Amino acid sequence: MGEKILIVEDETTLQEALAYNLRRQGYDVEVAGDGPAALNVARRSRPDLIILDIMLPGMDGFEVCRILRQEMTTPVLMLTARDDEIDRVVGLEVGADDYLTKPFSMRELLARVKALLRRVRMVREEVGSGLIQSEAPQPVLRYGNLLINMGRREVLLDGNPLPLKPKEYELLLYLAQHRGQVLTREQILERVWGWEYIGDSRTVDVHIRWLREKIEPEPAKPRRIVTVRGAGYRFEG
Repeated sequence: MGEKILIVEDETTLQEALAYNLRRQGYDVEVAGDGPAALNVARRSRPDLIILDIMLPGMDGFEVCRILRQEMTTPVLMLTARDDEIDRVVGLEVGADDYLTKPFSMRELLARVKALLRRVRMVREEVGSGLIQSEAPQPVLRYGNLLINMGRREVLLDGNPLPLKPKEYELLLYLAQHRGQVLTREQILERVWGWEYIGDSRTVDVHIRWLREKIEPEPAKPRRIVTVRGAGYRFEG
């Protein structure tokens, strides 16, 4: 069997179409039709990817994603019938990795699925081969009152753990490992979200804003993550 995908969709016709096409690609597919069922299946089967509709009976996709993010790092591709930027921002805020608006082509969905799963495989290979450790031999990075514990994937500010989402942690770590360097939005997207990520640079700006709110004494006057006008961002520590 191939990689395991959980489809959470209450529209039976779309659920069946997604399951059929993904199985044809060799994936092991499970389905759920509402929020509580999605949580039960995800906890039991530990899928490699979750395709999650926002509008669900019992519990909406935002809440499902928020709960899942507290328990696992499985990538989440959210689906919605509305092309509304607020939905996109909220989806990213609760921890979604990608976002697709209905109606969409099956080819586009399969491309997103392949991109997300390829990134998961790359991370696993890096961990298994020790590449991640070799790139960052020191398990802890310290910048004044800010400490990044790479072994525990934990960030402390004044000794207190910060509640960072997975992408916020990965973004902060990447910036910190390149302290003093100007990083373009494209570089950040490629390294943190993966080179096949289908999105725009606003994703980076949104996550930078969230990080500043958590690590900057004055988020409106950032000193740690500095904007380099016309270029990108620079981490000062």
